[in-house]
Amino acid sequence: MPAGGSAIPASHETVENKMHFARMNGQEIFKFATSIIPEVGDRLLGEAGLRYEDIDFFVPHQANLRIIKTAIKRSEIPLEKTLLNIQKYGNMSAACIPVALSEAELEGKLKAGDLVLMIAFGAGLTFGGILLRWGRS
Repeated sequence: MPAGGSAIPASHETVENKMHFARMNGQEIFKFATSIIPEVGDRLLGEAGLRYEDIDFFVPHQANLRIIKTAIKRSEIPLEKTLLNIQKYGNMSAACIPVALSEAELEGKLKAGDLVLMIAFGAGLTFGGILLRWGRS
């Protein structure tokens, strides 16, 4: 986003010039996301002494279906183990993983003890992941 932060604060001119919209290089983001998802998954599973076959569900950041399909192919995660909702809502940014988890819980897909791998990436090419056992309190 070229303006609106501390370097170039919002002004009448920056708003008029539409400088408050995020811009991205789609091709670079595709390359980054499709490599970082398997890298994070490999690391998390490796540290836990597990393999992709051991997970019950994968919940990726729902930025783009092509990114997800490429990343799961590289990681050899079956599509049927991947919780998707991008086809319903599009890219919901930070809400996509929690919404996908909530839907899976409401639909009875997630069960106590399921091993769930979640990986997200976002603005500034940040990323993170978590591997957890699903439980209920």
